[in-house]
Amino acid sequence: YAAGITVNKAAVRNSDDGYHLTANYDIDLTLVMQQALSRGITLHFISEFSLTRPRWYWIDEAVFQGEQSIKLSYNVLTRQYRISRGSLQQNFATFEDALNMLSRQSSAVLPVGFIKKEGGFLPSWIDPSTWIQSDTNYFAAARLRLDAAQLPKLLQVNALTDSDWTLSSEWYRWIITPQELSQAGKSE
Repeated sequence: YAAGITVNKAAVRNSDDGYHLTANYDIDLTLVMQQALSRGITLHFISEFSLTRPRWYWIDEAVFQGEQSIKLSYNVLTRQYRISRGSLQQNFATFEDALNMLSRQSSAVLPVGFIKKEGGFLPSWIDPSTWIQSDTNYFAAARLRLDAAQLPKLLQVNALTDSDWTLSSEWYRWIITPQELSQAGKSE
């Protein structure tokens, strides 16, 4: 079987606090990674998102770039898997449940004030160059990858030469239209 990470679906979502870029992944860990995990080795993943505004007169403008670190671990004593994102931790009884949670990623919030509307209120702390304009297409991108630099030192050496420790999705790119921005989250 082929291990790897592929993007299943990506979208922009609206919530009370603003917009999020979301991506759902299909994740298949290598047998070597699964064995290391079952022996208590924590696997660190990095979820990356970017949003750019196309410009005809210059290179595209980076509106948002962000990454999150996610840890997948297994506690041999409690026989539970754990997903950790910053200070948030969640335990799972099965490997499949933990992998399902890892497969759903979301960017940090892009505040609602980022949407530039005529006559709308925009907080003074937002840099005007980073406003999302409601009449412009945007290019979004997402990727999830194993951070081999966070492995224990002995495994880092193996990771340099062993393809069993290379796990990353390709950058998945999609266009966000003004219509998608106005409809984001309304159907859910």
